[in-house]
Amino acid sequence: MEQQQNNSNEGVMGRYGLIVAVLLLFVGLIVFSAGKIIFSAEGKKWREVGKKETVINDRVILPNRGNIYTYDGKLLAAGEPLYGVYMDFWADGMKKDTLYKYVEDLSKALAKKFPGRSANQYRNVILNGWKLRETEERRMRDYQARGIKKKVPLRSRYVRIIKEDISYVDLKEIQTFPFLNLRSNKSGLIVEEKNARKKPFGNLATRTIGSVYKDLEKGGASGLELKYDSLLRGVPGVKNRQKIQGKWMDVVEIPAQDGYDLVTTLDADIQEITEKALREKLMETDAESGTAIVMEVKTGEIKAISNLDRTSSGAYYEGNPNAFSYMNEPGSTFKTVTVMAALDDGVVTPTDSFYVGNGLFQYKGKWVRDHYWRQGRDRGYLTVAEGIEISSNVVISKIALKGYENNPKKYVDAIDRIGLRKPLSWDVPLNGIEGTSVIRYPDDKNNYWSKTTLPWMSFGYESKVPPIYMLMFYNGIANGGRMIKPFIAKKLIKDGKVLTEFEAVVVNPKMCKDTTLIQIKEMLRGVIEKGTAKVVKSDFFPIAGKTGTAQIASGGAYSGYYVSFCGYFPADDPQYTCFVGIRKPKGVPSGGGQAGMVFKNIAEQIFTRNARLFPENCKVDSTLSKLPLVKNGNKEKSEAVLSSIGWKITDNFDLLSNWVKISSDSLGYHMNELTVSEKIVPNVFGMGARDAVYLLEKSGMRVNLVGAGKVVSQSLRPGSKVTNGATIRIVLQ
Repeated sequence: MEQQQNNSNEGVMGRYGLIVAVLLLFVGLIVFSAGKIIFSAEGKKWREVGKKETVINDRVILPNRGNIYTYDGKLLAAGEPLYGVYMDFWADGMKKDTLYKYVEDLSKALAKKFPGRSANQYRNVILNGWKLRETEERRMRDYQARGIKKKVPLRSRYVRIIKEDISYVDLKEIQTFPFLNLRSNKSGLIVEEKNARKKPFGNLATRTIGSVYKDLEKGGASGLELKYDSLLRGVPGVKNRQKIQGKWMDVVEIPAQDGYDLVTTLDADIQEITEKALREKLMETDAESGTAIVMEVKTGEIKAISNLDRTSSGAYYEGNPNAFSYMNEPGSTFKTVTVMAALDDGVVTPTDSFYVGNGLFQYKGKWVRDHYWRQGRDRGYLTVAEGIEISSNVVISKIALKGYENNPKKYVDAIDRIGLRKPLSWDVPLNGIEGTSVIRYPDDKNNYWSKTTLPWMSFGYESKVPPIYMLMFYNGIANGGRMIKPFIAKKLIKDGKVLTEFEAVVVNPKMCKDTTLIQIKEMLRGVIEKGTAKVVKSDFFPIAGKTGTAQIASGGAYSGYYVSFCGYFPADDPQYTCFVGIRKPKGVPSGGGQAGMVFKNIAEQIFTRNARLFPENCKVDSTLSKLPLVKNGNKEKSEAVLSSIGWKITDNFDLLSNWVKISSDSLGYHMNELTVSEKIVPNVFGMGARDAVYLLEKSGMRVNLVGAGKVVSQSLRPGSKVTNGATIRIVLQ
């Protein structure tokens, strides 16, 4: 019995041993096969197949483009994340019947949200993506059956569904659409983050700031964005897209390096003052275009620069960089250059006089005319100083002939000595001769020096000098004879640290003799006190400058006028230099009455803004028949301002809202509540840019801002329902 039991146990153990032996043999075969696959050419093949199915290599990571700021840290241009929307039709969980079930509803939802395509077009894009996958599948099976080792490119892995890049708000919305609300391994939804540019101040100085290409990889297209593109754009990184646990994820191989931030010299407040003053005069005169530049005398920093062109609709927007590129004859603002050269060379003194008669002077068969010549009045003799003050072409041309008729090279050499013929580059990129002065030389074979070139050049013709050069010249006078190059780029910052700080380049440390400078300054004050720019005189501070009125050469003839004014203020302690130029204004052209009045408007507003006064010095006379206008907006800030100048708010009971509309009558100011809700479009009429943009963006809208001042129109009706991510256009005047 016991022996039978032992035999039975031995039989069982034998069978177990046989099973173990078979299993070990099987494991050995598996290990052998795996090793063969790993270390053979076949293994390499299958690794490539696996990688192809689970890894998408070398996708670019775009770095964050650097921001552009005003001198005091206000954002002029900033990176804004946008998203490209794609579908992977090879996603593991994507099923044909599910896709076809929801494609109609999905297409309609996409067409409603993004009307760049119709619902039928969206449907075709999606279904063509699936059909492309099926084609690729058939090709793979065909290659396998025929033993062809050629790879099939899987173009259906990355099909763009929405043409434009979309915002984060829009992205979250489409993720609720039919089919796209499924997990990404079932919907195949792929989202690629990109960087775009947003300008919080709208069109403020937009031409100077510049633009970037729609394809951000191309970088800056114009302005500062182009000039400093290599620093702003950063360094791209590399990522692989890998399938992990059935879900596609980005794996960063080389991190992107964000671009540098650029701090400019621009002052948002002065920029707004400048643009508004220029736009108002352009609208008043129905001019073709205009330019205004404000520069800080001692530093060379450009605080404001506006280039406005009239559009076909009659409105004025930032257009060509006319401050740098407008290559016209400067006219009478150039007379100061001639007088400075002649005084420095000892040709004349301020009290030397020249006969002008009735304002006509013939030289070599060509008439030189003064602006008053049709009056028939004999003015007799005018001194050099009087010639500048009343802008006499006859006086200036006779000065040039007296000193340089027999040696015109000496005249151009004097202009060289001042520094106006020196080629310079600017923060705003230009092409060709734009941006540099074109002043001919007697031996220049390309620009013929005629027998009448000298006298006509002396009062601003036969030369091309862009506005930025005239600004630089007059700033040199204000700066004690030290000519410095105007500039806009101030600092480069990375991670909050200043890496590079720019300063003005000295073009000429001494433009002329000290005695000459004193005499020139006195003449420029005379232009304001008793000359062609008496309308520019301010009651608050002295101004010095020169008017200019030049005919515009076109097709071998003259058509229209370019009026300008360039000067500095306060004249007794110069802080700012300003150039204003207006092209083809309607009415009687006047450098003083048109361009000069823009200058005065800008200067007085800047002076008032910078005045260091205490509230008690700013009390408003209670006898005023008309109260100062106050913008709608934040209640607390409005109360603080009005209280500081002695005005109380009446009828200001327990207002629940911190946003108010302000009106006034003979009794004072009154506040009425503005209803603000995140669910409705707020009423921003009468508000300044800051309050309006804050409220609108807080409501979930994107803001397109035009103009400066207070809001006079908004494209979406106040009180209507807010659509998240919608763009609203507001116009300020």
